[in-house]
Amino acid sequence: MKFKKVIARFDADNIELAEEVICHIFFSFNLKGVICDVPIPEPDEGFGTRTLKTPEYNSIIGYLPDTDDSDIMIAEITERLAGLSDMDLQVDVLSESVDEKDWAHAWKAYFNVTRITGKIVVKPEWKDYTPAPGEVIINIDPGMAFGTGTHPTTSMCLALLEEYVQPGKTLLDVGCGSGILMIGAAKLGAGAMTGIDVDPVAVDITQQNLEKNAIALDGVTLGAVTLDKTPEIRYDLICANIIAQVIVSIMPDIATRLAPDGTAILSGIIEERVPDIYAALDAQNLRCVKKISQEEWVALVVCHKR
Repeated sequence: MKFKKVIARFDADNIELAEEVICHIFFSFNLKGVICDVPIPEPDEGFGTRTLKTPEYNSIIGYLPDTDDSDIMIAEITERLAGLSDMDLQVDVLSESVDEKDWAHAWKAYFNVTRITGKIVVKPEWKDYTPAPGEVIINIDPGMAFGTGTHPTTSMCLALLEEYVQPGKTLLDVGCGSGILMIGAAKLGAGAMTGIDVDPVAVDITQQNLEKNAIALDGVTLGAVTLDKTPEIRYDLICANIIAQVIVSIMPDIATRLAPDGTAILSGIIEERVPDIYAALDAQNLRCVKKISQEEWVALVVCHKR
């Protein structure tokens, strides 16, 4: 299968802000395998140094299936990015056709061992790392699915899972991507888990990564399905790391599947969309009990109102 590689080269005084805004636009169009090719600080000591060269251009790269509609979508993305000139952000959009195997491996040069918390470390399966006592190591190969743990939306979810997972409690991961949150939850002690994603490729990659991390599949249910098509089972913990507009649309289904004393972790939200999330929560008799942020991104911890 062919894919379109979409490259947004940009110039901005505030590179971090530009990176987040462009990524948000890419995610809103459901581009996969998003890569941020921008200068970053060297990793912490012990995680390898001088591993990434400075890019020739500041670029955000993403992929979408090469279909009859892909050029129309790229034109819409280009139009959205052109509107960022008001932020003193200049973006040039390039695109090219690539094979599936090229997409599956292109981003690996950008993915390094990453410490998420004092306890959780995300390790690409092709990188060497010697864990310290007590560390939770998530071995991951995202393939063509979103979720390396390096993006703020994912790292915040993992940090919150460390705080809220309790031994034996059930988990539902909406938009499981690479399976990284399910792996983290399992290694933190979660019990039966369900993972769903609208992308069948992501579901396959989730299963492969669970197996690579020695997670027993007899307590795992996976499906390429939308949340409204799943049984109305109550879960102790629900994770939804998607984007704000999708979270708003599925909030009624989240509410009906959250156990009375359960907790939901919602991420993939930019700060300006938080009021929309709060309104959707209130409409379903849910409330936010904790809000954390990283850069321009927000993650919320939610439960039923009492």
